[in-house]
Amino acid sequence: MTVQHTSAPAAHHTKRKEEQPLNSKSTKRTRTGEGRRNTNTEAPKRLRKDSAEEDKELKCARSGSNKNNIRINVGDNNRTNSNKGMELRKAWNFGRPTYKCQYCKALLWCEERLNSNKGTKTPSFGICCKQGKIDLPPLREPPPYLRNLLRSEGQDSVNFKENIRSYNSMFSFTSMGGVVDKEINTRKGPYVFRLHGQNYHHIGTLLPEGTNKPRFAQLYIYNTENEVANRISASRCNDNKSTVDPNIVKELQIMLDDNNILAKTFRMARDRFQEGDYHDYTLRILGKRNGTHNLPSASEVAALVVRDPTGESEGRDIVVEYKNMVPQRISEIHPKFMSMQYPLLFPYGEDGFKLEIPYKKTKGAKNSRKYVTLLDYYAFYLQQRPDQGMLLLKSGHLSLQFWVDVYTCIEQNRLNWIRHNQGKLRTELYSGLQHAIKRRDTRTEQVGKRIIVPSSFTGGRRNKAQYLQDAFAICSWAGYPDLFITFTCNAKWPEIQYMLDEAGGDQKPADRPDILDRVFMIKLKELTRDIKEKKYFGETLAIIYTIEFQRRGLPHAHILIFLKDKDKYPEPSQIDKIISAEIPNKDEDPEAFGAVENFMMHRPCGEAKQNSPCMVGHRCSKHFPKRYNVSTTIDEDGFPVYKRKDDGRQIKKGVVMLDNRFVVPYN
Repeated sequence: MTVQHTSAPAAHHTKRKEEQPLNSKSTKRTRTGEGRRNTNTEAPKRLRKDSAEEDKELKCARSGSNKNNIRINVGDNNRTNSNKGMELRKAWNFGRPTYKCQYCKALLWCEERLNSNKGTKTPSFGICCKQGKIDLPPLREPPPYLRNLLRSEGQDSVNFKENIRSYNSMFSFTSMGGVVDKEINTRKGPYVFRLHGQNYHHIGTLLPEGTNKPRFAQLYIYNTENEVANRISASRCNDNKSTVDPNIVKELQIMLDDNNILAKTFRMARDRFQEGDYHDYTLRILGKRNGTHNLPSASEVAALVVRDPTGESEGRDIVVEYKNMVPQRISEIHPKFMSMQYPLLFPYGEDGFKLEIPYKKTKGAKNSRKYVTLLDYYAFYLQQRPDQGMLLLKSGHLSLQFWVDVYTCIEQNRLNWIRHNQGKLRTELYSGLQHAIKRRDTRTEQVGKRIIVPSSFTGGRRNKAQYLQDAFAICSWAGYPDLFITFTCNAKWPEIQYMLDEAGGDQKPADRPDILDRVFMIKLKELTRDIKEKKYFGETLAIIYTIEFQRRGLPHAHILIFLKDKDKYPEPSQIDKIISAEIPNKDEDPEAFGAVENFMMHRPCGEAKQNSPCMVGHRCSKHFPKRYNVSTTIDEDGFPVYKRKDDGRQIKKGVVMLDNRFVVPYN
């Protein structure tokens, strides 16, 4: 955790211009104090009492958990009780995920319980099944061959895991839109899947045009005598660096032919085409059929029908023509949308999300909606459960691609709803002749129908503007912020490894960003609770924070803290009590020394390492190394210049020795 002090109006404006932490889609606001919008107006004594009661409730909720559960409490007994400069004696570890949802059996931490269930021995959770409202069948275990490739450690398994996206692509029935960013993984670090542009799924014709090579679904029908070679050739067109194994391709082909209902459907079309004339036939993949989530037969999934000369299709059916058809975009709410793109994640060709999946009626529950949403559906299946298949969570790079695809589908579905429900959103308040004039749309040929995205759409322009104005309002009410804190996720937190151990296998934290984000949010909430309720820095007027993601995907928060006048830190001697920029004494405080050594040292740069990521124009963009300073001072712009004594303490990073000039200010 990095802490910086701000003390003057000039410093406030300069810092905001440099960091811009407020104009973000995830900005949150909190107010405390008398006469403010938050109802928490009790005196400090009452706040301490409430905090102690909440600690007691958490202990009660954990009373029935596993004895091996590890948690180091952060109650008042673990702190010194000075108003300023209180110190945490031990790192907060909330232990293993020892709770299972009583409805869907998802594995969860007690800290993820609903606020309304604090103090109970059987807490309820909302991030998995909304307290039993979502009732979906469990995912099946994968076929034995696929399961062995993912779990074993042989040469075939290593090759499969490294090239799993290529193997999936050569068996997928549809192509994926968007542009994959390949530059992000050229440097050292964990793998990241990043997509640019609009995402969509396309399906082409049953057979290739002219001399074109078969691709995607065509590989199931055309020239199947050389199918393995054709699939490898198609895969290398997308990724020249992939080193796929023909034997693995052949075995995967046999596995899908035996188990995947979509593969059987296209094989059925191939057999029919081999019998005679097929120029007047199309393959219709049905978008609506009877039944809920049972595994259908090939005849229930698709039908080979005589071509309709009108070109009309019923509902959201996918109609695949023989030839002479432009690629067709598939609807995000077609039941086979994901299983056609990810045959290795859905090896049986299972149905995915579809409209009108009803909520389950539970006792005492009030549902404002009747049906499960796209977000509800995937939030349910992207949970770790011991009694269901975990292909969606344990397929490495392919799982990362799938999660990005799911996110874009949910966003597209929301935007489609906004597009077709402009009347319900009362968009006439945003549009009209006066707004057109203000936008300088004075030419009639440029004034057309506009789709208004409301402020409720996360990430939209109005959403960001609303949070920005709220943050400015808090600044005008509470004054200039006193502390600027950065809080970064640590992939080595023990809680992350605990959940990975429960999943089994050889997964790394980079393979499960869902766990990283969940643990980060639990720790961030506890940090804000320490600051606001337990008054780590003193009594707090307001807290503003925004969550961002680093280049490699780790979340981190930028936090602004507004303190009451009696708890501000105007003097350099007071700043030294809460912020340090020096290497601790290894003998006196080995724990602090280890933390600074691992997390708070700026990496070697400058003459020692010219190719460091922070180097811009042959200079460090973060202005390291800093200058030695005997004591903390305030510069003319109101920024503190932290104490960095030349005391001879050094930390070795690689072959470079770093001193206090490379320490990032910490708390």
